Formats: sequence, C-alpha cells, structure tokens
Amino acid sequence: MAKIIGRKEEVTLLQSIQQADKSAFVAVYGRRRVGKTFLIRSFYNGEFAFQLMGIANVETDNQLTNFHSAFVRNFPEFEDNPLPKDWFQAFQQLIGALEMLPQSGKKVLFFDELPWLDTPNSLFISALEHFWNSWASARTDIILIVCGSAASWMINELINNTGGLYNRVTHPIQLEPFTLAECEAFFKEKSPGFDRYQMLQLYMVFGGIPFYLDFIDPRKSATQNINDLCFTQRGRLRNEFQKLYATLFKKADKHIAVIEALAQKAMGLERDILLKTAKLSNGGTSTTILRELEESNFIRKYNTFGKSKNNAIYQLTDFYSLFYLKFIKNNSPFDDNFWLNGIDTPEIRAWSGYAFEQVCLLHLPQIKTALGISGIQTISSAWLGSYENQKAQIDLVIDRRDHVITICEMKFSINPFIIEKKYADDLRTKIAIFKQSSGTSKAIFLTFITTFGLVQNEHAMSLVQNSLTMDMLFQ
Repeated sequence: MAKIIGRKEEVTLLQSIQQADKSAFVAVYGRRRVGKTFLIRSFYNGEFAFQLMGIANVETDNQLTNFHSAFVRNFPEFEDNPLPKDWFQAFQQLIGALEMLPQSGKKVLFFDELPWLDTPNSLFISALEHFWNSWASARTDIILIVCGSAASWMINELINNTGGLYNRVTHPIQLEPFTLAECEAFFKEKSPGFDRYQMLQLYMVFGGIPFYLDFIDPRKSATQNINDLCFTQRGRLRNEFQKLYATLFKKADKHIAVIEALAQKAMGLERDILLKTAKLSNGGTSTTILRELEESNFIRKYNTFGKSKNNAIYQLTDFYSLFYLKFIKNNSPFDDNFWLNGIDTPEIRAWSGYAFEQVCLLHLPQIKTALGISGIQTISSAWLGSYENQKAQIDLVIDRRDHVITICEMKFSINPFIIEKKYADDLRTKIAIFKQSSGTSKAIFLTFITTFGLVQNEHAMSLVQNSLTMDMLFQ
C-alpha cells in the first residue's frame, strides 16, 4: 500500500470491505482536488481488475472508445473484441472478461470521474444498474468503486437513486478536506521543520486540499509560497478558480454568482438576500444550485442562535474561493510581489481574522475536546441580535446541555493577544446584549481562541473562563 496521510476511517472501511465475504459497491465523492483518486489508487496500489476514467465534455461515442481502450489495456487477450455500440454491450464485455479471471481473490473495478460517463441519452446509469443488479451483486468477489467530483450528481443520481440503483451503494464515502492534524502529518513527510503557524497561514488560503498543499515548497515561508502560487505570472493556482467550478457544474456562471455574493458578507446571507445579490430568481433552479454548492462543501447552511430554520444563513466556506475573490481576481498581472509587499495592510488583517474564524469553525470537535465538553450534548451556531438599539454579533455560540452557553471569540495575531480596556468594555456590552436579546438564564462562559494565547492582564483574568491556542486545533 502506498503512503496514505490521514484518512484513518476511510482506510479502515476499505480494509473491512476487502475482507468481507460479499461484493461491495463503493461510491467516493467530494470536492475537486480533495484526493479521491489518490486514496483509491494508493490503497489498492494500482492493482485493479479493471479501471476506467471518464472524459470531460465529450459525446457517448468518445466515452465508449475510451472504455474499449481501457478494456483492451486491462484484458489484452480480448483485443479482438469489437468497439461496443452502447453501455449495455460494454458491460457485457466486461462481465465476459471478469468471468475468465481466477475465482480466488477480490476483483476490484475502479470507475473514476463517473459523472462524465453519464452523457445525455447514453443510458449509462441503466447499464450500470443492470451490471450490478444482474451480475456483480450476486457474486462475493466484486468490489465496484466509483469516484466523482460532481458531488450533486453522485448523491442524486447514484447514492439517492430512486430507480434500479435504489439503496444499491453499500458504502458511500464523502471525502473531506484535511484537518489541521492531517495537514501537519502531510507536511512532516515533506519537511519536519515546518511549524504550525506557517501551516495555519497556508490552511487559511488553501484549506485542507491535498492537491494544493502538494505545491508547497517547505524551504520557503507561508508568505513566500502564497505569493509564488497565487500572484506570480506562472503561479500554479493563479487561475484555479475558473477551472474549479467549470469542471464541476454545468453552466457554472450561476454557481459562481452565488460564491461571489457570499464573498461580500463574512457572516453569510439569508436565502432571499443572497439570491437578490446574485441576481438569481427564487425558484427550483436556485434551490438546486445552492444544494449542489453545499453538497460540494463550497458553502454551508446554518441557523443563528434562537432563530428558526426559515431564517437559515448561507455562508462561503471554501478558503481558496474567498482568497481568490478578495485578492487574486482583481490583482494586477504585473504585481508579482503583491502578497509579499502587502502582508500587513488593513485589508489583509481583516481577511486573516475572518479566515481564522472559519478554520476554528471547521475544527469544532477539537474545540469541544479542549474545553472538556466533548461528552456534553451541544448545539453550535452563530448569533446576531440587538437590544435597545445596540447591535452585537457572535460567530460561535455553543449552547450546552449542562446549563452553560460558551461564547467564543477568535483572534488571529502574530503575538499573544492583548485585551485592552476598550475591547473589554465592548465584550461586556456584547454579553449583556446577548443575554437580554436571547432571554437566556444560562451561565455565560467566555472562551478566547487565539494563535499564541492571551496576555494575562486584569481584563483577561476578569472576563475569560477559557483561553485556547491554535495548538489545540492540530489535535
């Protein structure tokens, strides 16, 4: 098995499938560049009875020609087989070849970028359904693995299929971006000296996307890497945004309009305001677009504290998309040192604060563990409210079953954070507004999550119940 970083749950599941005495239908889906293909190829060390990768934006005839080439490559003894005229014939040829293999051992079939194979009027899904239901599922030695970056297609057309493939996928695997702990393990393989502050900065730009992180040069600082990859003329991620959405969604301009609208508001937007900002109609098409973006982990939908589901907020959660729209999109192509020269500007400081908050929100289990409340039932949300014409906002409210509400303040800085008098007064006002607006009778505990901790002055000691550093996010 090739070296696999992280992915412990997924590897354990694949091992159990390998040892089971029945056939399995595995669907691996997730955002583009998240490492789906690498995981499967590495786990099986490239040893497949048959493998096929779909081709983007081609007709059915081209996909069948692609199948035939892969078929002959995997089964050279069948090189005289004719080019299949449709997918039913293609799968029958595959069955014939597989039945000629030795009966012992699992036969692993790997179909990568499966959504691309499902071209209009191709009946690909019907043929796949017939292949599984009439032959593969009746055996005990077939492991059918399909991958796809188009998460909405994988979910709607395959996992939640209401036709012949209903409930046929035995093991759906949604592959998530790396956590910070997995990023740390990844970088230890490249350079043991890369520290957590550098990794955190990279995560705030690229998220936990292995494909992006693989471009990082550990001999350079995070600032240098970001500048090289995103702002130089040949930066490998300078134009990633256009490719990212175009390869995942048909007519991606509407999906991009949603992303651009959400990039303007850190806390997110309610549906009606979002659609108005994105200039989209309020109907089924827009619902589909929002669902597809959510299922692909580009946005999230959440409820604010004390509000109903009808007031749900949509928020941009893809780190690279936010960074691109904030800094790369309108950057001059002649400013190769933009990030190096502007690292301490107010705009970048504001972005750093927001990006750090998003990192914290994505590591909520680690925060709860560090607070010692992982075993307590909780509901986590954001809050925006007012009392007597005073408004306040809290980005993370943890409502606990033990009659406590933990309010989290998240601050990114290069040094230990200092709570000064004015900010301390603002915090007291915010807590008072929250209590009055929400009407809660629960105790309020204030937690600070910072990069390097708090300076323990009189304000910190009188206000803060818990102080956590970035180190706990790496656990």
